[in-house]
Amino acid sequence: MQRIKSLGVLSCAKMSGAIYGCLGLIFVPFALIGGLAGMASGQGKDAIGGIIFLVFGILAPVIYGAMGFVLGAFSAWIYNLMAKWLGGIQIELQQIPMSAANQAGTV
Repeated sequence: MQRIKSLGVLSCAKMSGAIYGCLGLIFVPFALIGGLAGMASGQGKDAIGGIIFLVFGILAPVIYGAMGFVLGAFSAWIYNLMAKWLGGIQIELQQIPMSAANQAGTV
């Protein structure tokens, strides 16, 4: 049995930021379609809404990535505090024989 005693705050923040940034990419096509549809309507308020949608579509991955970075760092920091009091998360690791690791392509 192994125990995760602490997490690297910056490494967790980087990974969370990258994951959330990629998730933010999901919104890009929808925001671009919505923005273009609003701009194509030709009415003043709808055109402004379309521009806002386009800007959001472009900035969504950056905003989500920044939020993921901050929340990942905060989560790792909180985990490290709680692990001191509660002992951390216990995990069980299995040793893989070298021949099986070579076949799986993990080496």
